[in-house]
This record gives sequence, C-alpha cells and structure tokens, in this order.
Amino acid sequence: MKKLTEFERATAVFVLIGAINWGLVGAFGFNILLVMFNTSPVLERVVEGVIGLSGLFWLYKLLMTKK
Repeated sequence: MKKLTEFERATAVFVLIGAINWGLVGAFGFNILLVMFNTSPVLERVVEGVIGLSGLFWLYKLLMTKK
C-alpha cells in the first residue's frame, strides 16, 4: 500500500469533515460548520470551498488510478 503524502492526508481529512457534516445536516438539520464559523461567514465559505476542492481531488485520484 502506497503511503499518503501530507497533501493527500490533509485533503482526506477535509473530505471526512464534509461527509460527517452532510450526514449531520441530512439526519438532524445540524450544520457543524455553521456552528463553528457562525461569527465569520467568509471563513465558513472558505472552509466549504476547501472541502469541495478536496472532494474533487479525491474523485480525480479515484478516476485516474490505473488498475
């Protein structure tokens, strides 16, 4: 198994945070990012953008992995 780079580990953490957040939103209507960054909507949007870009990165890696 190939070891993950620092960048890959960081993006994986963001993807997990996003997945947990969407699970909470879907199940309970609770947005953890809104609670964490309620005083800074700009920071919340930046974090959401980073989560989205991290998801796209992993989608790309998944699709480009040679079998």
